[in-house]
Amino acid sequence: MKIATIIGARPQFIKSAIVSQAIEAHNKTSGYPNLEEYLVHTGQHYDPNMNDIFFQSLSIKTPDLQLHNGGLTNPAKMLSGMLTGIEKALHETRPDGVLVYGDTYSTLAGALAASLSHIPLFHVEAGLRSFNKQMPEEVNRIVTDHLSAKLFCPSRLAIQNLANEGIAKGVFYTGDVMYDAALTFGKIAAQNSKILESLGIQSKEFHLCTVHRAENTDNPDRIEKILIALIEIAKPQKPVILPLHPRTKRKLIQYNLKTLTEKNPSLRLIDPVDYLDMLMLEKNAATILTDSGGIQKEAYFFRTPCITLREETEWNETVAAGWNQLAGTNKILECLEKSPEKSEIDDYGNGKAADKIVKEIVNG
Repeated sequence: MKIATIIGARPQFIKSAIVSQAIEAHNKTSGYPNLEEYLVHTGQHYDPNMNDIFFQSLSIKTPDLQLHNGGLTNPAKMLSGMLTGIEKALHETRPDGVLVYGDTYSTLAGALAASLSHIPLFHVEAGLRSFNKQMPEEVNRIVTDHLSAKLFCPSRLAIQNLANEGIAKGVFYTGDVMYDAALTFGKIAAQNSKILESLGIQSKEFHLCTVHRAENTDNPDRIEKILIALIEIAKPQKPVILPLHPRTKRKLIQYNLKTLTEKNPSLRLIDPVDYLDMLMLEKNAATILTDSGGIQKEAYFFRTPCITLREETEWNETVAAGWNQLAGTNKILECLEKSPEKSEIDDYGNGKAADKIVKEIVNG
């Protein structure tokens, strides 16, 4: 049985690494049917700091097909290039199924290519909804879910979201592969990462921030408000560490905001870090401020309070449980001063989501 896996962005590298491990384990133990994985990298994340370091640190195998669609500012052109390349690969390899992750343009391109090629589509992280169709990720999720033959849901709320849209067939509650990854790679990070020492910071004595979503980076007013808040938050005894996404770096220069970041040396802009170092930063931060969906969850996995730099989230259970606050760009300081009552979330599974996904793929 052959599966074509489509990846292209950082979160997908992490999730696919875990599922690929589960595929290898299946082949060594169960053995039948043997699963052959054909890995297609769309090239969506083209910067070496966003790509190569993840493949190296997670020991992901070299893609069977490397496309080159990164760096395109026009989403339609990027999507077109991905779709053309993936469809050609599917025609040549004729897999029994196409596996996609999350909500990126790579996800959507894989979904459309599978549909056009009449190949069953399997979606990991199905059913997530932020209910904001102005975000491309939300549209990508919805379209992918409605084209999928098997929908692997990380939470029960995701299953309910699908039911509300009339999708019930082929829906599976698996738990969250990102929780699998946090457990697996968190142990490796604790043994091997030296990021705290290299940055000269102590556990719980710094804040961590990431900003990369187009809704923030493509809006000069929003990104400036975020930077002003970070400058006020950052203190010599508790700095703000900001690994700078390539898109954000370009936008700071474009909007003439680079000098603003230099007003407070305690706001420390650093190059992107690999996944293991990022896990260590997340685990040891006093607070995480982010517009990333995946990091919101990882914050919960490590029980680190999170402030989300958006008006909504696809991970609403983290807000309901008090671990996450929606600040947008106007309530950042207000949220930092709050400490909501917190409760545990039992929705993300037991760290065996990848095994369940492989089992359902094999079962046909």
